[in-house]
Amino acid sequence: MNQIKRLFLKLSVAQRIWLAAITVAVIGGIFGMARWNQERDFKPLFTGVAAEDAGPLLAKLREGAVEYRLTDNGTTVLVPSARVADLRIEMASAGLPKSGRIGFELFDKANFGASEFAEQVNYHRAIEGELERSVMSIREVEQARVHITLAKESLYTETREAAKASVLVKLRHQAALSPQNIAAICQLTASAVPGLAPEQVSLVDTNGNLLNRARSNTGNDGSAASEVALDYRQSVEHDLQTKIAATLDPLLGAEHFRAGVSADVDLTSGEQSEELFDPNKSVMVTSLRTQDGPALPTASGVPGTPSNLPRPTSKPATGSSNYARSTENVSYQTSRVVKHTRMPQGGVKRLSLSVLVDHTLRWEGTKRIVEAPSAEKLKVIKDLVTAAAGLDTARGDQLVVEAFPFESTLTAEPLLPPPPAVPPPPPALLAWLQNLKGKNLYILAGVGAGALLALIAGFVVMRRRTQARKMKAEAVAALEAAKVKHVTTPEELERQIEGKLADREAESARLEAEAMLDLQVPVVKTKKAEVLSKHIVAESKKDPSVQAQVVRTWLHG
Repeated sequence: MNQIKRLFLKLSVAQRIWLAAITVAVIGGIFGMARWNQERDFKPLFTGVAAEDAGPLLAKLREGAVEYRLTDNGTTVLVPSARVADLRIEMASAGLPKSGRIGFELFDKANFGASEFAEQVNYHRAIEGELERSVMSIREVEQARVHITLAKESLYTETREAAKASVLVKLRHQAALSPQNIAAICQLTASAVPGLAPEQVSLVDTNGNLLNRARSNTGNDGSAASEVALDYRQSVEHDLQTKIAATLDPLLGAEHFRAGVSADVDLTSGEQSEELFDPNKSVMVTSLRTQDGPALPTASGVPGTPSNLPRPTSKPATGSSNYARSTENVSYQTSRVVKHTRMPQGGVKRLSLSVLVDHTLRWEGTKRIVEAPSAEKLKVIKDLVTAAAGLDTARGDQLVVEAFPFESTLTAEPLLPPPPAVPPPPPALLAWLQNLKGKNLYILAGVGAGALLALIAGFVVMRRRTQARKMKAEAVAALEAAKVKHVTTPEELERQIEGKLADREAESARLEAEAMLDLQVPVVKTKKAEVLSKHIVAESKKDPSVQAQVVRTWLHG
């Protein structure tokens, strides 16, 4: 410490200030690194947490004395990386987060003081929350909001209101809902709410696009009904065109006919009741018959003839008699038939079809001949189209089949003559080439390459020997010249000889490279223009009219 004190006293004021600044900077850097290392250890526990779930989630973390951080405007919760897995399992067991509004958990705790209206509101909220969770379970949907209007019941039909629903979805990045997904969401929502039809569900994304289009024709807006009618009519016409094309393609070819379909469909629907009476037929409906004991006639009065005459002069005295009552009632009713008919939508009222058939084209040399199809062929086409489209003349359907040459047929160019045949090689050469297969061909190629390499190597060796003899003779001449000049130092003479030899070797290498370049085989280039010119001249001498037609075709193109 004394040494440190003496060292510190020896420093100047400026050095002491710099030392203090460096110490503070080092301490701050260490503290910052420790803080950064601690913050770096935090990993996301949940991302995209809803505002309704943030409060219970943070309260649960505080209860467990867990250090956490909030980022992304409070939608992301960060915890130490060592506890991420444990905390996720713990939060899942506690039912957090709930992923949107609360569902039927509202009724987990009984509230005996709640009114009927409050219970109805809670039931409404629970259905909406459960539907939101179900819609968010679809892979393409990130968030969802569901609003439901329950049906309003009434004794009067005019005052009844059907249930309605609106679904707002936020899709994930680069995701889209297919038509099957849209229909599934509408059907899911309609099945969860009493009295809700899939047509009464509106599905909208966060960009304000209506994803499902109403298919009902009973609305006040006539544009929706017209769009539905147009789509259905186009689908019917497309199906009929596809059937006709599949029937006529094997017979005529895809480019030799055109078919058109016009369908008149009826999109109105309703119910019809019919009651028929048949006066010629009657059926006994009821039969009633009552009979009380029989009454037998008995003689009474004064015995004798006067009392038994048909018209007695005096009424005889009545005596005791039996009482009898008989009643019969039979009811008949005329035969009756009651029919209830429901007329579906989309019935075809009338079909109009037209088929245009192309003429056939053939060539006789350079002469074009266009022939119309025969009447029998047109009749076969008409019968096939009638059967394929299911035409009904009693309904007013009509079919028109006409034949007319197409523009492509009238402007078709004659086919070019086939190229001249190449004369076959001689039989002996052909047999030798056929036998020259596989390993024989490889052996022949190897022998040729070896002979060429041997020739080049011999040439190079001979050239080297010649140059070596020449260089030796020049060195001897230089030595003799050095002796004549009385060169006294052998070192100088040796250096001169080595320099001469180096120059000669460089010159020899240059000449050798030039010789190798001269030995390269030049690339043989075929002059296509000359070959074509000779071929055209030869063909023109044989048949000038064909070549003239070819030239006219080129100029026309």
